[in-house]
This record gives sequence, structure tokens and C-alpha cells, in this order.
Amino acid sequence: MLILRLFLAALLLPGLAVAQPHVSFPTQDRGVVYADPYGKGERAVVLAQGGRFAKESWKEQVPTFLNAGFRVLAIDFRGRGQSRGPQSKSGEHGAEYDVLAAVRYLHKTGAKTVSIVGASFGGEAAADASIEAGPGEIDRLVLPAAWTDRPAEKIKGRKLFIVARDDANDEGPRLPKIRSNYEKAADAKELIILDGSVHAQSLASSRRPRTSPDRSKGRCCSRFASDESVFLEFAGRNVNAPGREHTLRLYIAVQC
Repeated sequence: MLILRLFLAALLLPGLAVAQPHVSFPTQDRGVVYADPYGKGERAVVLAQGGRFAKESWKEQVPTFLNAGFRVLAIDFRGRGQSRGPQSKSGEHGAEYDVLAAVRYLHKTGAKTVSIVGASFGGEAAADASIEAGPGEIDRLVLPAAWTDRPAEKIKGRKLFIVARDDANDEGPRLPKIRSNYEKAADAKELIILDGSVHAQSLASSRRPRTSPDRSKGRCCSRFASDESVFLEFAGRNVNAPGREHTLRLYIAVQC
């Protein structure tokens, strides 16, 4: 499965993809999710955006997924676009059901494996969805600047956590909570820490300067081992030295 490449390699193949007609599907708590589908195939990925973005925000990254042979589904969470939750719930409560509904929609329409790229708010929803999911429903998670407040050891699938070291919100730096999730999560997993403070989806801009990583030690890449390996390039922004440019080559073994 190539999913751990996709959020990263999206930087290498900029461009715009044309979505097929919108689709919609129900959630288990009686909400409705609207989404933009791209491509065809048995390997699929759900794109779950950060809180201030909409499903269209992934358009520049979608071609990379398509070129890798993936079918893509970019969703709007409840309360955004035409998506909505049940009348009994307000706001963003139950966002994990939006992600889980997208995963199940893809399985029902022919996908054999489904993975998720979830940024910030979307990553928390993705992690929570994996806890709610049945065995094998979710293959892999890529979680830029995201963590869950639920028991991290219950997150299913292979996991890649990514965060900028100085990324913070009103409660303080995000890194401690993300590191705690990583440490508690079951194998296989990996944590990548980038210099700077750029948050979540903004890390996936091919126009930003690149930065050097701090990769967690331990049994990470070996657990992703399979017959096919790829070198991926991931870009972040070093706000302390905006004129500097560094290239990170991240080795990830992937499974088809």
C-alpha cells in the first residue's frame, strides 16, 4: 500500500485534478457527508481536511495520489459545505462518523484497501474513526499535526505522525500530545518532527522552503517492510531561517 507516500509525495507533482460529480452518503448517526471523488481503483484514500479548510483544499495534492494508482475521496465534514450531522447533534460533534462513512462508502463501491490522510482536526477525526472501525476497514493513517484524546493504543492500522516542532495553539505546543500518542500507539508507527511552526495541511505546500527532520528512533520503518520501497520527499517551512532550503528524503517501505 502506497498511502504513506501520498501526503509527502504530493509536493513533487503539483497540478490540479478534476473531480467527478459530487457524491453523498449517510453516516451511522444519521448525518450526511458530501465528497469529491477522483479516479478509480481498488486502493483508495480519504482526504480529511483541517478545521479551516474545505474538501477543495486538496486539489493540488490529488494528482499525486491518482498517479500512484489511488482512488481519492475528499470529504467535507458536517457543518461545512452541504455536509451535515443529525439534528440531535450540533457543531462538529461526531466528525469521526463522517470519516468512517467515507471509508465504508469506498469499500462498498469496490475499494479493497482504504487509508486516510487527516490533517489537524481531520486527523483527530481519522484517528477516532480508526478506533471505531472494524478490523481491516482502515489500512493506514497519515496524521499531520493531529492526535486523539482517546486511548491511542486503540488506533488501528499503520500510523505516520507528522508535526512541526514549534507548531502551537492557544493551549501550547502540539508536539507533546502528538509524541504521547505516538509512544502509546501500537506498532507499526512512525513520528517525524520538522523544524518551524507550519501547521498541518500547510506543510503540504510545494512552494514552501524545505526543512530538515528529526525522526523518532525505534521499530518503525522495518514494520512497514514489504516488496516495494520508495523514497519520498516531504517539505516543511523553517520559520527561523526562511531563506534556507533543505531536502528531506524519507525512506518508507510500502506494500502494494
